[in-house]
Amino acid sequence: MTTSLRHSSLRRSILLGVVAAVVLARPAMAQTAERPDVKVGDRWRFAAYATVPSATPNRTWLVTSVGATDIEGTENGEPLRLTRELNVVETPRDRYSNARLLAFPLAVGKRWEYVTEWTFKAKGSAGRAAVVVTVHAYEKVTVPAGAFDAFRLVASESLSGTSPAGSVYAGETNRTYWYAPAARAIVKSVSHNPYLGPSVVELVGFEPGP
Repeated sequence: MTTSLRHSSLRRSILLGVVAAVVLARPAMAQTAERPDVKVGDRWRFAAYATVPSATPNRTWLVTSVGATDIEGTENGEPLRLTRELNVVETPRDRYSNARLLAFPLAVGKRWEYVTEWTFKAKGSAGRAAVVVTVHAYEKVTVPAGAFDAFRLVASESLSGTSPAGSVYAGETNRTYWYAPAARAIVKSVSHNPYLGPSVVELVGFEPGP
């Protein structure tokens, strides 16, 4: 084979590879997720940990009612309130005025911003967070509950606030998390907080309601 023929064959191979990659990438790029249809009786079990990985569930969400704007339930038997988009309004640990880690429909490349007031109940601290969220990818993620096709999102948060003792909070928090339509939930979240340190929450089990 002459040099020119070899080069022509190589160019064709590269072109075919590029075309195949584009075709294979289209389903993921076009993938979208609508707001989940949460049902009474939906139950999620999560493992939340700091530095030592764990698959032992220590946080259970159970949906008890679904309204026009809110979802009510329990977390480990205590009151839990979410928006219809599964954003936290109040848990036994914290409270938010306008949390929007999820904004449906989700699609790769989507970006939004929001501001929320927050209260961390354990320390009695409160403040404000300005958040920018971007949907980075649609990919496979594996957690104790199994492997899921999920959207990977990244939230960059600028925090400010005060504690009851008068200490001032100010800093940047980064959170990477994966929303899986099949589980109707964020199945994994990895957060880095300058005051609380790193934390991870993973889905251990999901039982849909009747």
